[in-house]
Amino acid sequence: MALEITDANFDEVVLKSDKPVLVDFWAEWCGPCRMVGPVVEEIAKDFGDKAVVGKVNVDNNPGISMKFGIRNIPALLFFKNGEIVDKQIGAVPKSVLSDKLNKQLV
Repeated sequence: MALEITDANFDEVVLKSDKPVLVDFWAEWCGPCRMVGPVVEEIAKDFGDKAVVGKVNVDNNPGISMKFGIRNIPALLFFKNGEIVDKQIGAVPKSVLSDKLNKQLV
């Protein structure tokens, strides 16, 4: 299951992770976010212990959203060693997100 990432735990969960991290920035009112949500949950199961997969509700966590300049959602950011290494804006098929995360496992 995808982790709930907040302004309070972001540094610990994402920036200090020794694994690649996929962060889904979303909101309840966002239609495309509701389409991507189940896909992100599937990816969390698929990758298990190999990667960290989490979700940030932009309405409840404005600090992180502002820090990374999130203006459009869903916004999916890929982190490795505390740095953004890839991103995807908008709803896309599961294969696109899985491929991007797999590239960070190498």
